[in-house]
Amino acid sequence: MLADVNYNKIEQYILDIPKFAGKHTLEDTRKLLGKAVGSPIHSKVIHIAGTNGKGSVCAYLRSILMQSGCSVGMFTSPHLESMRERICLGEEMISKEDFTNAFDKVIRAWKELTREEDEEEKNRLHPSFFEFVFLMAMVYFDEKAPDYIILETGLGGRLDATNCIEKPVASVITEIGFDHMQYLGDTLKEIAMEKAGIIKPGVPVVFFDKRIEVTDILKDCAKKVQSEANIVEKNSILKVNIDNKTIDFSFHSGYYKYDSLFLDTTALYQTENASLAIVTAEILKKTDKRITTDSIRQGLREAHWPGRMEEILPGVYLDGAHNEDGIEAFLSTVRESRLQGKKYLLFGVVADKQYEKMIKMIAEEGLFTEVAVTTLSSDRSTSIDRLREIWEQYDVCCSFHSDAEEAFRYLMRVRKPTDIVYIAGSLYLVGQIRSLVRRISDD
Repeated sequence: MLADVNYNKIEQYILDIPKFAGKHTLEDTRKLLGKAVGSPIHSKVIHIAGTNGKGSVCAYLRSILMQSGCSVGMFTSPHLESMRERICLGEEMISKEDFTNAFDKVIRAWKELTREEDEEEKNRLHPSFFEFVFLMAMVYFDEKAPDYIILETGLGGRLDATNCIEKPVASVITEIGFDHMQYLGDTLKEIAMEKAGIIKPGVPVVFFDKRIEVTDILKDCAKKVQSEANIVEKNSILKVNIDNKTIDFSFHSGYYKYDSLFLDTTALYQTENASLAIVTAEILKKTDKRITTDSIRQGLREAHWPGRMEEILPGVYLDGAHNEDGIEAFLSTVRESRLQGKKYLLFGVVADKQYEKMIKMIAEEGLFTEVAVTTLSSDRSTSIDRLREIWEQYDVCCSFHSDAEEAFRYLMRVRKPTDIVYIAGSLYLVGQIRSLVRRISDD
């Protein structure tokens, strides 16, 4: 019980950090990491940036490496239900005891580093929320010493706290689209430049050739630092077949040929993320003979990433589509689905997303019999009045609900056993519904 109390206090402390954390340089983070860890990181680091698909690529790579007999630490964000999800060893999230110990080490390192500074400078050098959890992850991984560490960036790349790791073994950049424009820029070129900041001299980089203006930026950045650019092309993904539970496809590039690959998902976009993982694993395979064609194949089959077209109940799917590109990919999957029956959507979104465009895309597609619109249990949520104003511009059957639980229970009442319910629009919403379903199941 005492461990739970300590953990809850620590979790609240971290959640309160944005109130006083300052703006830091990568050198600030690097110094604090050195103080907290006390030695160089000996694990091989794989660094992943992008707008959509980062977490999925992390999950595919983790599964491949585990199937190869490697130990793997993984740092991702955001979390869906528990902050501890962000720090995993294998598929197990960090324990409350280890979370507490890692927190204590980071706090002590910060205090020691700022011992002679005045109060204003101490507060300025206090890690931000994201920096703090990242540093905790690295403390934990230093203790556990996994063979590989998979690091997912937060918002960007160039100035991201994870970019203080100077020599990863591979960098991966997933799909780049419009998101967090208030921080990263208003154009795809500006956003791509920020993401390309993780490309390091001599470190191979893997990315998907999806938008020519993005591809040109990434190729140019790789060339400038003499990083080998491994470009995955759309036409390398062949023979895609989606059934009610899985996808099988083939991946043929100039170097690799994989037939009859299986993914435990119906999300069409995951073929692209899996392809990025294949090429990255092939790069790692050159120096790690434990990684084989069979372990890559089996790793993809066994991989699971919650909240990405995840079936949490029969005929009920969660998808973390939370921006324009995510919604486009989500709609493509729904469109290609072979599931019979009416389709319903539970939709909620945060106010700092391009939600008007997201709603327009959903409305004009005409895939859903009804959309249940809700607010989120977050101060970032778009208000129900604003959502009503936007949705009522379109000829779509909508119902409006004051909270996600009410909206979910409503859809579960009106659907028939053969009907499908999708939940999308925000990762906050996905997390809320996952927690709700677990709570209902435990009752």
